[in-house]
Amino acid sequence: MNKEKDIIISGNNLELTDALKQEVYSKMEKLFEHQEKIVRLRIDLEYNPNRHKQDEFVAKGRIEINGPDMVVSAASDDMYKSINELAEKLGRKIRRARRLEKVKTKQVKNVDISDNIPNATKA
Repeated sequence: MNKEKDIIISGNNLELTDALKQEVYSKMEKLFEHQEKIVRLRIDLEYNPNRHKQDEFVAKGRIEINGPDMVVSAASDDMYKSINELAEKLGRKIRRARRLEKVKTKQVKNVDISDNIPNATKA
């Protein structure tokens, strides 16, 4: 299955060049190795011109899985730096969710069954 089709990239106030798209694909395809349950990955790249601070490049990511979506964003003065930070944050979020899933499945719950259970007889 081609996972590139599962990555949707959009730009806001920014032209999506082939170099930016390739950078996103190369960084984000690693996430599919950590979690095979990813349905879709949406990446929004934004340029926010700001008069008071440095210009900001924001990368937002939404991982759609079975269950609640994972949403993360990263901002910096360079778009490639924002993409790298976003990939790291999404990777940490996926690994944390997998660790929690493993802990929940390993927990054994003790059930106390009383001795006064009536026997079921066939009539």
